[in-house]
Amino acid sequence: MKKPHVLVLFSDTGGGHRSASEAIIEALGLEFGDSVTTEMVDFFKEYAPIPFNKMPELYPQMVKAPQLWGAGFYATDGRTRARMITSAFRPYATPAAKKLLKNHPSDVIVTTHLAANSVGLWALGRNRDRRFISVITDPVTTHALWFDNRADLILVPTEYARERAIANHMPPEKVFVVGQPVSDRYCAPPGDKHALREKLGWSQDKMIVLLIGGGDGMGPIFANAEAIDASGLDLGLVVVAGRNERLKAKLDAHKWKIPAHIYGFTRDLPDFMRAADVVITKAGPGTIAEALIAGLPIILNARLPGQEDGNVTFVQKERVGVWAPRSDRVVRTLEKWLQNPEERELFAANCLAAARPESARLVARFIGSQVGLRAEPVIT
Repeated sequence: MKKPHVLVLFSDTGGGHRSASEAIIEALGLEFGDSVTTEMVDFFKEYAPIPFNKMPELYPQMVKAPQLWGAGFYATDGRTRARMITSAFRPYATPAAKKLLKNHPSDVIVTTHLAANSVGLWALGRNRDRRFISVITDPVTTHALWFDNRADLILVPTEYARERAIANHMPPEKVFVVGQPVSDRYCAPPGDKHALREKLGWSQDKMIVLLIGGGDGMGPIFANAEAIDASGLDLGLVVVAGRNERLKAKLDAHKWKIPAHIYGFTRDLPDFMRAADVVITKAGPGTIAEALIAGLPIILNARLPGQEDGNVTFVQKERVGVWAPRSDRVVRTLEKWLQNPEERELFAANCLAAARPESARLVARFIGSQVGLRAEPVIT
């Protein structure tokens, strides 16, 4: 008997699309074992016509002009404008999308990138024989390009995103809140913080602050680290520079006054989050979701205008963290939480209440339900 095959369309325009796709594929394996086969395709890089095939390479440069990026985001948002954009690109993009789908036959198509939705559905045509699921990875500021009511399911991370979907004329019966898919490594219970710190060689008697900027070490990491070090606060600092070798060299060369641990790219971030007391990070949706699962209060130090604006709103409204775009505000927040640990503990409790560690598994079950592997899950 032929196994159902799931095709996940993503693109490396920001780390969140890849990590969500990988989490979904991992969850399909955990839920269904070898009863299903999977593959991921970067549709921009592998199939888009020139110059769009360069988007994964161009994206890091484009976001270096954040205000311009944000202006473009809002100028193109809105149902009518989104339809005009997709209609204009349809003759250009559809042949490439048809080639992609011909080369990658599947039973279910899952998209984790807004640019793949309408194009993929056009390529399938009216008499399609594959199920189509949109997995939205922006919690609040969900661009109208995410939404195409021809999709069979639209899985969103938050109630805010569901409201946006319905406002964009998505049938409510197709829209389900599942949370943000993250790797299963982040979804284990917090565990014994003392034992984790002993294993990592971190201080046991200090508030530990984890400072990160995604896999590429983005955001004002060094400025924040330097300000925290100069503050005189009694805490320990853990900085993850990711793949940013220049940043790591600069951090390594710094003469630290406080206990500090500097790391490059690491696979141990789930343990780092479970062992820390506070995380300082840019407003990426995946990192926010991971911090919630770890019960780790969040200080957001940067955001990309446009899709990450709503992430700041979410963190503030849910009382799981604060917005501190300047180093002095980061330091003031840390000082406040040192002096009032009960406030920090309240934020930590709010994180655990808002967490959705089952998100990737829920997405996998919805996918399975489309090919008869399991009935549609009930969300409570």
